[in-house]
Amino acid sequence: EVQLVESGGGLVQAGGSLKLTCAASGFTFGEYDIGWFRQAPGKEREGISCISTSDGAKYYADSVKGRFTISKDNAKNTVTLQMNSLKPEDSAVYYCAADRSWTRLRLGIINNMDYWGKGTLVTVSS
Repeated sequence: EVQLVESGGGLVQAGGSLKLTCAASGFTFGEYDIGWFRQAPGKEREGISCISTSDGAKYYADSVKGRFTISKDNAKNTVTLQMNSLKPEDSAVYYCAADRSWTRLRLGIINNMDYWGKGTLVTVSS
């Protein structure tokens, strides 16, 4: 059974940090790239970062560049998102996704994504 399980969400004050983890199982980790998306209430789901599990290439949306860092551990089949200098506008449900297409992840094309996690809630208070 394919699973992507996000963890690490919670409530944090503005300026604080959180570390999200996406644990993957049930598929060959190295054959898929992994992305992080978020969806705030009333807004569309947006791609914010992704990483290639083959060559380690990384992408960050402008909204998180310089504050968030994505990394992977191929031995543990995990991808983490270190989020620093959090802002209230970062509040959202954060999802990880796996897809064979770097382009789809890089462009944040949510349709037809191969796999999704169920999400973890991040709330940043002002």
